[in-house]
Amino acid sequence: MADGSVVGEAVTEALSGFIRTDPDFWLNVLLPAVGQGLLVTLLLILCVAPLGILIGILVAICRVYAPKPFSFLAKLYVIFFRGCPLLVLLFILYFGLPSIGILLEGFTAAVIGFVLCNSAYNSEYIRGALQSIKSGQMIAARSLGMTKKQAILHIIIPQAMRRAIPGVSNEFIYLIKYTSLAYFVTVVEMTMAAKMIAMHYLAFIEAFGLVALFYLALVSLATFGTNKLEKKLAIPGLTAVKVKDPPFRLKKGTKEPRKIK
Repeated sequence: MADGSVVGEAVTEALSGFIRTDPDFWLNVLLPAVGQGLLVTLLLILCVAPLGILIGILVAICRVYAPKPFSFLAKLYVIFFRGCPLLVLLFILYFGLPSIGILLEGFTAAVIGFVLCNSAYNSEYIRGALQSIKSGQMIAARSLGMTKKQAILHIIIPQAMRRAIPGVSNEFIYLIKYTSLAYFVTVVEMTMAAKMIAMHYLAFIEAFGLVALFYLALVSLATFGTNKLEKKLAIPGLTAVKVKDPPFRLKKGTKEPRKIK
């Protein structure tokens, strides 16, 4: 027991040389501040993610099925918001628009900027999924008496969204991480909260290390959830699925399948 306490004291003393080990600082200062920032980060994600997917679907549909003028406008939308750096877009919304009389709060500017960027990227994933659906699906739906709008809404989009899940989930993970840019427009999310604590207490490793752990946890949860969703919505023949127990296996040196007993 004595040896264990000596080792514990030695480790604590070594750590105290470059990080704070004071429990009061962690429990009463750092964790509450970063926790409040975490709530703002989650609120940003909840506001942006659904709108980004919805607008992405509309833009993708316009690019694939709308008349040429609307398709061209949708293409310009994607080109601009994919090409414009997100930080520049946030600065335009928050610092630039007041010069023409439009004042936006930091949170509102961040949501708008994230939605515009996120939807532009989502639209490309969804457009690829829409174009991967065979034209026979549309022909079959129209032959059953459906209008083009009904065929797109009830036949094409449900299949396409299943195929778009990997790309859209990847963009969702990017969204989690680039919410940290909101602090440039005065939104006190996790990064801003950590910066304020770090500057006041000179605890940069502790503050930003904790933020990194929170982001890692959020990304891990999002990855787990999207993988589960992809497997649950997978359709044999339309989406990639793993077959654990194939009914046939080829013999070595033959091309004929052998039934597994």
